[in-house]
Amino acid sequence: MKRTLLAVFALGFVLVFGNLAIAETIDSLPSWNDGKSKQSIIEFVAKVTEKGSPDFVPLEERIAVFDNDGTLWAEQPMYFQLFFALDRVKELAPQHPEWEGKEPFASLLKGDVKSALAGGEKSILEIVMATHAGMTTTEFEQNVKDWIATAKHPTTKRPYTEMVYQPMLELLTYLRANDFKTFIVSGGGIEFMRPWAEEVYGIPPEQVVGSSIKTKFEMKNGEPVLVRQPELNFIDDKAGKPVGINQHIGRRPIAAFGNSDGDLEMLQWSTAGKGSRFALYVHHTDSIREWAYDRKSSIGRLDKGLDEAQANGWTIVDMKLDWKVIYPYEK
Repeated sequence: MKRTLLAVFALGFVLVFGNLAIAETIDSLPSWNDGKSKQSIIEFVAKVTEKGSPDFVPLEERIAVFDNDGTLWAEQPMYFQLFFALDRVKELAPQHPEWEGKEPFASLLKGDVKSALAGGEKSILEIVMATHAGMTTTEFEQNVKDWIATAKHPTTKRPYTEMVYQPMLELLTYLRANDFKTFIVSGGGIEFMRPWAEEVYGIPPEQVVGSSIKTKFEMKNGEPVLVRQPELNFIDDKAGKPVGINQHIGRRPIAAFGNSDGDLEMLQWSTAGKGSRFALYVHHTDSIREWAYDRKSSIGRLDKGLDEAQANGWTIVDMKLDWKVIYPYEK
């Protein structure tokens, strides 16, 4: 009789706590609808973290890389760093009276952003260099912190730090709970992201990889400083992303997450390694809660990457169908 009771108790224990464990896994991604995308994430994490599994990956090799713009936070109607640069132009204008007769600054000061950016990459580079260089790294960091604390998105009127994707925040937390080390690998400026990435994403500055301008060591008033120069150092986009990963991380990731053709080489590089690999594209399909865009978009274009994801069996997140909520403030 005692053995029977013990057996019943043991079975109940297994059922109750086993179900709790399953529920805990599911609840780790509460903003994700049940479906192929969510299941593919859970299955991948389970097989690379289960000891004895043929796909088991040691802790030190559990590297996951994430694009930022369009993958972790929104990128429409313009990249947020560009909004920062445009606001800096207005702030710095009193010190540069010559801008009133010089493009692209003259159009910006008149509020004509479209004309200012008509020059394409050349105009954007001019704006970025004028607003991001000529100061110490400490001064630039403070400029970013001041802006990110007060600036509002032009459409939602929300702080930019509230324009992050709640399902992706949960995914970052879920991966770290399973001993993954999470990195940002973005075409955005490395020193633009580092001041706030840890607070918003839980990703420390040393795990942020991005584009950069050159810096120079100087002594100013007896103090050693790093001064930002008006010259490109590295562009961490497209084919530059695997290079940036190699330079900054030194290990090939086993999981990569992006949303555009600019992330394709990162996903290709990450999935080309030995053992179990995972790649995911966030497909912007929700025109009501966010924006719908892909193949023809000038920002965050997903064309070649979408075809390759389908051909390779990578996970494609349908934002409209797979996410219960998009932003934290919708909870």
